Amino acid sequence: MRIVTPIKLVAIAVLALVAAATAWGLIALWPDYDRVAQAADRAPLVAEGTTFETGELLAVTEGCAEVDGSTADDCLTFSIGIRSGDDAGHVVDITARGAVTRAGLQPGDRLELMAYPHAPVAETRYQLANQYSVSGVFRGLPLAILALVFVAVVIAVGRLRGLLALLALGISAAVILAFLLPALVAGSPGLLVGVIASSAIMFVILYLVHGFNMRTTSALVGTLCGIAIMAGVSLIATQATRLSGIGDEASGTLAGVVEHIDFRGLLSCSVIIAGLGILNDVTITQASSVWELRAAAPAMPRHEVYASAMRIGRDHIASTVYTVFFAYVGAALGVLILLYLYDRPLLSLLTHEDIAIEVVRTLCGSIGLVLAVPITTWAAVCFAPAPSTAASPVETAPNV
Repeated sequence: MRIVTPIKLVAIAVLALVAAATAWGLIALWPDYDRVAQAADRAPLVAEGTTFETGELLAVTEGCAEVDGSTADDCLTFSIGIRSGDDAGHVVDITARGAVTRAGLQPGDRLELMAYPHAPVAETRYQLANQYSVSGVFRGLPLAILALVFVAVVIAVGRLRGLLALLALGISAAVILAFLLPALVAGSPGLLVGVIASSAIMFVILYLVHGFNMRTTSALVGTLCGIAIMAGVSLIATQATRLSGIGDEASGTLAGVVEHIDFRGLLSCSVIIAGLGILNDVTITQASSVWELRAAAPAMPRHEVYASAMRIGRDHIASTVYTVFFAYVGAALGVLILLYLYDRPLLSLLTHEDIAIEVVRTLCGSIGLVLAVPITTWAAVCFAPAPSTAASPVETAPNV
């Protein structure tokens, strides 16, 4: 018969209170979708009457004809067959510059076109009702194939656990789309929204993927503590560094069209969400380490289990720190190259909000991740079976 120790009862009671507070937070901060719809109506990304149509690239010609009759070599001319809208079945020649000219487009590729009504028509083979420009490239098929390969690999290697992880990924996306994003648009406090959404996600997916047992519970304790630490540190750091939260083009656009968003809270929310996946990885690994140590050495005292698990945790901390660093470097490689070319002092670069935001996001997330390791290890040691002179069954997750 398994004995439930007082510390386990306290932990379960505290987690039940946190779960109840999370559920209350979801209800209290559930977004007003009418308000969100009003914000969407005030944020048109295109001119009134503009539609998006489908086209097929028929031919690509080097250079573009200029008004004075000369030819520019820094652009391409796309001959596109229009497949939808008022001008379906006609062909239009569109001058293309910028990133789309470097995408390696070939005849047969499907493009998204922006159709401008009642505009002067130029560079067309037929008289058309609209003027067109290239909005983007339809990438649905290659992305779908890539997604299917990802799903197949996860299920083939992870088996049932991999399938559950994919289900957890879907649940996380649902929480973000149904609660987090609209709540932020509706003007709810960003920090509180981030904490509640993250807690709700972790309560569901940890037990769903890793099973309802004390090992998972210890990982959940460490994860929730890590979320709280990241929230607190990001709040202090945002105020101390005088960040507005508007550090990139997307934030600037939002500030102009959505008046209710708390951009400082949005920054803190982004810190929590950005670190959530790695935080979950760290806490689950530490909890599993403690359980494996207990299974391998049933007679080992708790303090020795903690010391051994922390040696594993320190290695994990070291790898996690530069994992976070490389993740941010990879995401901002273009910006870093540009800053490298500026050749300005580091302190001068940190006066720019977009750079300072990334530094704050990285450091705040890393602090939460690092401190979650000893917290999770301590919780796991407390929840693991007591030392025994004889080998005894140790609670483990099913081999799935």
